[in-house]
Amino acid sequence: MKLIVTGATGFVGKELIRQSLLHPNITSVVALARSPVAIPETLPASADSSKLKAVVIQDYEVYPDEIKKEFSGAAACIWTVAITPTKSKMYDFKEVKRVCQTSTIAGLRAMHEAGPATPFRFLYMSGAAAERDQEKTPWYMPEYSLMRGETENQLLALGRELGGIEVAAAKAGLVTEPGDFKRAAMGFAVKVTTGIPSINVGTLVAAMLDQVVNGFEKEPLTPHDLIRIGETVSKAT
Repeated sequence: MKLIVTGATGFVGKELIRQSLLHPNITSVVALARSPVAIPETLPASADSSKLKAVVIQDYEVYPDEIKKEFSGAAACIWTVAITPTKSKMYDFKEVKRVCQTSTIAGLRAMHEAGPATPFRFLYMSGAAAERDQEKTPWYMPEYSLMRGETENQLLALGRELGGIEVAAAKAGLVTEPGDFKRAAMGFAVKVTTGIPSINVGTLVAAMLDQVVNGFEKEPLTPHDLIRIGETVSKAT
């Protein structure tokens, strides 16, 4: 299958590229980023780096024909582009919404216009605190959490409107990586105070790849779902 990965130079994006090049069912990886995407370091010998197609985009809200051409025939997309809650405090909220919501909707529309496979699976990497019920007041960064939840709602509605598109949200907790003790401590604190578990980036990516390759088990995918699926996949390999 042909997979599109957006935000391919980011923390999660890099691991997505690494695991995708190792995945036997993924034959082509379109790595979309605002800067060139390099072949991951320490890539195992069993990986097929020839599957990687790096595509540079200037603005995730605008898709020239030469970029849409690369989307043609894709079977799935994992969308990781966002401004994180912590970094969102450094920007005007209009810009945060443009990056997190407007650009995501534009991206899905562009992929549909490019002529993807049917069904086309679009997995939106969201967050555990994203709130779809716009009448509620979330406990964590209310404006931001409501916006991310509203984005999930809009993507689900757009998928139904366009047809042939399956949309799901991966609502992960804090994403950690081996050796990052500061993030691990933060993850422990979040779990103690909120009950939301953190997830290792490798486990998260294994879960997301499994879901776009084999089909969405459910929607949304909760933090516990992602941990369970990712750990099961990792043990099997």
